[in-house]
Amino acid sequence: MHKIPFVLLSACLVSACHVPLTRTGAMPRKAVFILLDGIPADVIERVPTPAIDEITAAGGYTRAYVGGAVGGPTETPTISAPGYMSLLTGTWANKHNVRGNSNQSPDYTYWNLFRIVESVEPSRRTALFSTWVDNRTVLIGAGHPDAGDVRLDHVADGFEQDTIAFPHDSASQYILAIDERVTTEAADHIATQGPDLTWVYLQHTDDAGHAHGDSEAFFTAVQQADARVGRVWEAVKQRQALGEEWMVVVTTDHGRDARTGKGHGGQSARERTTWIVTNRSDLDARFTRGMPAIVDIAPSILQHLRIAVPAAVARAMDGASFLRTDGR
Repeated sequence: MHKIPFVLLSACLVSACHVPLTRTGAMPRKAVFILLDGIPADVIERVPTPAIDEITAAGGYTRAYVGGAVGGPTETPTISAPGYMSLLTGTWANKHNVRGNSNQSPDYTYWNLFRIVESVEPSRRTALFSTWVDNRTVLIGAGHPDAGDVRLDHVADGFEQDTIAFPHDSASQYILAIDERVTTEAADHIATQGPDLTWVYLQHTDDAGHAHGDSEAFFTAVQQADARVGRVWEAVKQRQALGEEWMVVVTTDHGRDARTGKGHGGQSARERTTWIVTNRSDLDARFTRGMPAIVDIAPSILQHLRIAVPAAVARAMDGASFLRTDGR
């Protein structure tokens, strides 16, 4: 478990850092979830990650799992897009119907986080920062009538299509550059605008894993991702200083194979074993002493935001919140 102190200096806008909010009632509740692609639990536990350690110190760290129940109806490939969709909807692939990274046909019957928040409280502001445009247009289904015609308030994605700013190279260094851009825009927007629900997606760790497997190159990529998490965390702390109550969740979408660390997609223990970090300290026993699943993240975020999820939507979720309900 990560407990290493961490300090990250970041630029601080005077208007964002020194002007207190007028507190007329309960503190505004906001959330950001950060997905670092393809990092198994054993790697995040042994590679130095000071930013993630600081978030852990504020709340907690746990091993978690993806992939549903092995051999049962909920079994889900340990592949990126199915993992994203399980996080977004709180359901496994037998419901959300995303089983690979291409030729996807999501079942929008199962509402995602953004649809829930935008439908229940349209005044809430949402944001997404991601390499891939498909995370928004296909998985979330933004603008799609069957997905509720969700319109996110702020978007920075599709950078993989900009081959001028990010010329593609065989070593995928352009993905590292995109991660830098994604992080910079996310941290700036959170610090200055404080959206209510934000998704930040960083990809380079998975590319490094596929290329190098369990190696110093992969571990370096994890440390680079941690530094980027630190920038977002600093922006969140600026907002918290203004009187906002934030939930930060950092997680991954799948592990890696045990033999080389280059592959994933099966149901081996290492491919299924992931992790969740949050700054929330009101964690239940399933989080602190058990092993929650990726499908438990969405219900937890919704509980933190105090969103009254429509009953039919809530019943369809496979996950349950890992936040306590006793008010402590």
